[in-house]
Amino acid sequence: MNLKSYLKVLLFVLVLLGTSGVSVSAAFWEMDEHPMIHDPSMIREGNTWWTFGTGEENGNGIRVIYSQDGLNWNEAPVVFPEPLSWWREYVPNHTSAQWAPDIQYYNGRYWLYYSVSSFGSNQSLIGLLSTDSIASGNWRDDGLVVHSTTADNYNAIDGDLVIDEYGNPWLSFGSYWSGIKLTRLDANTMKPTGQLYSIAARPNHPEGAIEAPSITYKDGYYYLFVSFDKCCSGLDSTYKVAVGRSPNITGPYVDKLGQDMLNGGGTIFDSGNDKWIGPGHQDVYDNNVFIRHAYDADSNGLPRLLINDLYWDSQGWPTY
Repeated sequence: MNLKSYLKVLLFVLVLLGTSGVSVSAAFWEMDEHPMIHDPSMIREGNTWWTFGTGEENGNGIRVIYSQDGLNWNEAPVVFPEPLSWWREYVPNHTSAQWAPDIQYYNGRYWLYYSVSSFGSNQSLIGLLSTDSIASGNWRDDGLVVHSTTADNYNAIDGDLVIDEYGNPWLSFGSYWSGIKLTRLDANTMKPTGQLYSIAARPNHPEGAIEAPSITYKDGYYYLFVSFDKCCSGLDSTYKVAVGRSPNITGPYVDKLGQDMLNGGGTIFDSGNDKWIGPGHQDVYDNNVFIRHAYDADSNGLPRLLINDLYWDSQGWPTY
């Protein structure tokens, strides 16, 4: 075994330890080639990592890639090679590609939330698929979860499933407009039960640029990760990840300075570097792994998958 192969095996072992809750030192998941993907959400089934992302421009469906080691990735068939007919009832002019999937495991099934919309519009919907095995490819259409129209002050995209400390499911979502929303779900249908909460916004930003919520619970706090600023512009992207926390899932969420995220607060967690521009649309797996896309400065701004081991400092804040 050469040195490069040995280091890959060593990193994979460290990754496995990390997802078991053991602190490890291999923070950044080095890949020979980071796969192209937007808006990644990642989960592990058995020995396989699965990552779902927004469909390619001018393509159909939701992209799916998989890996045995988290380093070398392969393409799987897209979800929704053809659009579902009922989407047009709510979003007549939706794009052919679906956006911002979120994959989670709960009550013996894998739940895949996805967005159907068109650029710059809040006439949108979040739909739901489920399966008892991702590898099987046998997805059940569970229909509409939530939708918004141009009469609403929020946008029903970027859904993210979170399970609270008592085992109850919730869905956060939102992009621009009045910011990030949260609603409790019925544990059987995985659909909303009623009230809509506002948990983060940027009222003083000229465009209200906040989206892509991801909530995780750890040691008495709910941590809300969001993406600030401009996505999807290659090397001109200004995307960045911010975070706040709350002892209650419905908030208020505050940053390290105590600023309420409903008033524009949020501690910057990842703003990128000279190599990786505009990181965002993040996901957290098992409180140990942090996933997002960023634009590769060495490849003319192509969007690529970035993964880190996730750590927590002595004050309970996430770091990597």
